[in-house]
Amino acid sequence: MNTSLPLSRRDVIEARLAEGRQIIAASLAAEFDVSEDAVRRDLRALAAEGKCRRVYGGALPLLTPSQPISARIGQETGRKRVLARAAVAMIEPGEFLFLDSGSTNLEMVDLLQKNLEVTIATNSIDIASAVMKRGDIPLILIGGAVNPIVGGSVDASAVAAIEAMNIDRCFLGVCAISAGGGISVYEHADAIFKRMLLKRSASRIALITSEKFHERAPHRIGAAADIDWLIVENDLPETDETAAVEAGFSLVKAGDVASP
Repeated sequence: MNTSLPLSRRDVIEARLAEGRQIIAASLAAEFDVSEDAVRRDLRALAAEGKCRRVYGGALPLLTPSQPISARIGQETGRKRVLARAAVAMIEPGEFLFLDSGSTNLEMVDLLQKNLEVTIATNSIDIASAVMKRGDIPLILIGGAVNPIVGGSVDASAVAAIEAMNIDRCFLGVCAISAGGGISVYEHADAIFKRMLLKRSASRIALITSEKFHERAPHRIGAAADIDWLIVENDLPETDETAAVEAGFSLVKAGDVASP
């Protein structure tokens, strides 16, 4: 077993929180070769000191700064892919889809069945690149100035392009969600873009990893009535599930949807 003192381990955790990084108890336990209970004790101590927020499976900074998309791609890909499988299973042949910029939506591209005869529109550089690499799906790329945090275009020209579309099914990128605050994002321009996206879409869906129920973001997109489905992780804590349902959100648990 690692003989590092708990105080040393807590210093590492505190430094990572200060950088805006999420703490996963299982990963940290493996890194320090200690039990998850030991890590959870550290997190409880830091939370009591007002230095983090405890969430299911770990902890978050008190206010998580927005990270560029390049930093988010590759994080927690297994969890995101489970959500993506559930999202792909909801798609009907021939639909005009919009995949909003986001690392979870990016996971959907490789999972789409061939011969669905869908068309994909996106404002995401990474999603557009992934669709192009497939070579079998018509692609519309929404242009404009690229926001490095969002990973795509959300400026006035991008909003105008969306306003001229009739989208069958939109997969929205969301940074934070709560019963009282609704769905929110970090960037002001992104919020304006997403409000238009919701307005022009017949079916509106968001893929939500569990920690987003404990995030805070300053720019509100809308409330439960503005989105049709939240695809959530199968082990979403019961308290978060109950709060979301009571707020009016309709949930689909990823583990309850068969893979395509």
